Parts: sequence; structure tokens; C-alpha cells
Amino acid sequence: MADQLTGQPVAHPPPTPLLEMRSVTKTFPGVAALDRVDFTLRAGEIHALMGENGAGKSTLIKVLTGIHARDGGDILLAGKPVEPHSTIQAQKLGISTVYQEINLIPELSVAENVFLGRQPMKLGAIRWRSIRRGAEAALARLDLSIDVTRPLISYSMAIQQMVAIARALDVSARILILDEPTSSLDENEVTQLFRVMRRLKDGGLGIVFITHFIDQVYDVADRITVLRNGRLVGAYETAELPRIELIAKMIGRSVSDESAAEAHRETEADSTAKQPFVQVRGLGRRGAIAPFDLDIFPGEVVGMAGLLGSGRTEAARLIFGLDRADAGTMRIGGEPAKRTSVRRAIARGFGFLPEDRGRQGLVPDLSLRENIILALQAKRGWLRTLSRARQTEIAERFIKTLNIDTTDTDKPIRLLSGGNQQKAILARWLATEPALLILDEPTRGIDVGAKAEIQRLIARLRRDGMAILFISSELEEVVQSSGRVMVLRDRVKVAELCGEDVNEGRIMHTIAEAHVA
Repeated sequence: MADQLTGQPVAHPPPTPLLEMRSVTKTFPGVAALDRVDFTLRAGEIHALMGENGAGKSTLIKVLTGIHARDGGDILLAGKPVEPHSTIQAQKLGISTVYQEINLIPELSVAENVFLGRQPMKLGAIRWRSIRRGAEAALARLDLSIDVTRPLISYSMAIQQMVAIARALDVSARILILDEPTSSLDENEVTQLFRVMRRLKDGGLGIVFITHFIDQVYDVADRITVLRNGRLVGAYETAELPRIELIAKMIGRSVSDESAAEAHRETEADSTAKQPFVQVRGLGRRGAIAPFDLDIFPGEVVGMAGLLGSGRTEAARLIFGLDRADAGTMRIGGEPAKRTSVRRAIARGFGFLPEDRGRQGLVPDLSLRENIILALQAKRGWLRTLSRARQTEIAERFIKTLNIDTTDTDKPIRLLSGGNQQKAILARWLATEPALLILDEPTRGIDVGAKAEIQRLIARLRRDGMAILFISSELEEVVQSSGRVMVLRDRVKVAELCGEDVNEGRIMHTIAEAHVA
């Protein structure tokens, strides 16, 4: 519209954002989880919130939904300051969240789940007809027509996800937060969910989409905000941000091929002269990792690279037997491995250092000695119990070898530093004399000195002939340690790099390349 006097176009102020989070700060003991983070959501947009582990995504959402009290900053909803102190209060403000783990009751009917905790009543009795009709209307908003009297558990995961969304929207939501909503969905179910998300966006809803799947972000998101280490990297129009730049911003590394591998890679195995210790063909698990091939030779380190959620841990768990594959085969030492389990994996010479040492590695109430001998005792069987003297001897040997800082072997392991705990779990598996050691994020959350010690240990184990599968979100570590690298994106193996191709720039470009059908 032009000014009637000047004839010049009139500049209109931009519309007030649906949500503004300004300089939001949240500190936990010793950790700045959010450091003056800004986030803006417009009405009628899908906004992807991206970042690796520890970026601050979950903390930001918990501050917004009243789970955590912020230490600083402001939250404005349609331009007005708000102070959500609980999830219920956030819902009353129109902010609803659907989490990765659907927080519903599978045994109840669909209708009961939609109205769970807020059933319409009359004269002290539940109005079941109103519940059924209300549930049908809520699902119709998502273009979904199902029998709402059936138990929720009788429907697919995708339908359960839709029911959770319908419940979230039925409280007059203005903002819908979807936390990893596609993690358990197949391709067709993802397409259905995205169709619903676009429909809700067109109706003026603001949607925050938290995911690790790059391709899905570019399929459905209008804008992207990237966090790293509790700080805002930036907010970008999706159409204007190339994939390779998004990945660089998430991991904090510039895209350069200058970080090429050394001309002579000491870690690279001579695969022509050896038989693979582990040979995987078409191994996969629906909803976890697409079928993949991989050979691991004695005396080499094979790296796994990919963003969080790419399928790295899922692939490792299949190889170790923590999860059962529904496709593919595996040979160990040239012999078919028809059945996999953790017990068989240990018996075959496998060791596995898990990503989450706190929940999956340590037994915090046991001593350092007891934690170190656990896997060896399991391998021997409980009828061949290690004597106390033998346990102490083994523990003391690895305390010295790995330079574990402790006053004695019977010190509770929970009292050790993170780096020393990590080395203790390594000691647990080294005590079994493994032929294959799977290391999932072995240096995460430990100090620089402990990290260097573990990297030197990996090099020494490789020289001694051990096969090592090395997983890390730090590309620099993957490049430094690995002779070959299996690259994953969105739960699919997209490449296997070796020689001069093992460098940060090449890995990042491989992750960012267009979707592989």
C-alpha cells in the first residue's frame, strides 16, 4: 500500500512473533546449560531446533514448559511476558509438548487417552459419550478416523503418535512442541505425520520440531535454530542454509578438506593379507538401522561417523548382540554366528564400552575392583568364581596400566572422576582379553588429559592386534584414530571411506549429500 501524500510504499512493522525467548539462561551446578539463548517462533511455521548432545535443546524446552525455572532472560507469548512454572501452567498458556516416549496409557482406549485427567463429568459420573465424540473430533482435526473405543496399544506407533498430538492440541494449543516424533516411525508413517504438521501449520499453529534427521528437517521445516554447548549459533531460513553448512554449525567445525589424513596412515589395516575378524552382511533392525555391510580386521580401528541419531549406536548394539537383528548375517573369525546375545558376544571375544557409562556401564554401589572384574567373571561363569586375591590382582594391574587415580581398589566407583570411571569400564573389558572392542563415545564428558590417555591406549591396542570399532561425535577423534570410516546418515550407511578420504571435510560432505533412496 502506498502513502497517499508521497506515493511511496508504506513499511509495515513485522508481525509480533508467537513466541520470543530472549537471553534465556539456565545454570546447573558446574554447568551453564543455556547461556543467553534467543529463540523465536512465528505463528504458522514449523521451526526445527537442532544441535548435538549437550547443545541445550532439552533444557530450552524444559524452561519453556515450566519444568526448569530459568535463571535469566524473558519469555513472551504473543508479545506478553509469561512465567510458566509447571507443564500444566504451560498447557493453560497454549504450549503443549509431545515427547519421543509417548506419555499415554496403552491399555486404555484412544478416547480415554485423549481426555486423560480432564474427563467431562455430570453429577459425579463420567460422560462417556462426550469423551468419544470429543476424541473423534480431535482426531478429525488431524484427518484421522479410527475407532476411538479400541485400546491405544492395538494401533501402530504412528497412530499412537497422532493420538498424543490430538490430546496436546485439544487443550487449545497455540504452540506444539514435537520432541523426536519420528524416531519410531517408518517412511510412510513419517510422510503421514508431516502431512498433519503442514495442515496444522496452515491453521496458524506454531510447531517446534526437535529432530536429528537432516533430510526430514529439509522436508518440512521453514526455519532452523542451531544450538551448540548451551549457546545460540544462529537462526536460519531452511531454504537458504545448505546441508553442509548446517552440519558445520552443529558440530562447530569449519568445512575444509585441509584436514586430510596423513599420507601414511599407521592405523590402516592391510585388509588384503587378513581375514576379517567380524564380517557383517545386510545386518539391520527395523526402526533402528537399515541393513548394512561391514568388515573389521584384526589390528585396525574402524570408525563410525554421523550426527546424533544417525544409527551409530544402533549398529554397534546389533553387532554386540544387545539388540536382535531382523535381517542379515554375521561371521566371526570366519565362522557363521547364527545367534547373537551379550553372553555369546563376550564368549566370542567381544567387549563393549557403552555411550552412557552412568546408566549402562557403571554399577555405582560396587567398588572399583568389583566393577573391573564384572565382565571377566561373567565370561568365566559364576561357578568359577574369582577369588578376592585374584580380583585385587587384576584390578591393581589395570589401575597401574591405565593410570586410574584411586586410593585403593575397594573405593566405591561413584566417588571417582568421570575420566577414571571411563578408564575403569575400559579395564573391565580389557580384563577379558577381547579380540574386538567396541567403543561408543569413549571420551565423552572426560577431561583433556584422560581423553589423551584413552586415545594413546586405543593406538597401543591396535598395534597389539586388537580389532576396534570406534564411535565418536567428534570428527577430529574419528579421523585421528581410524583407518576406515563407516559414515551414517538418518540410520542408513551412506559410505565407507578409507585412505586419503578419511578427513573431516570429506566426512562432513558425505553426511550432507542429497538423500539416498
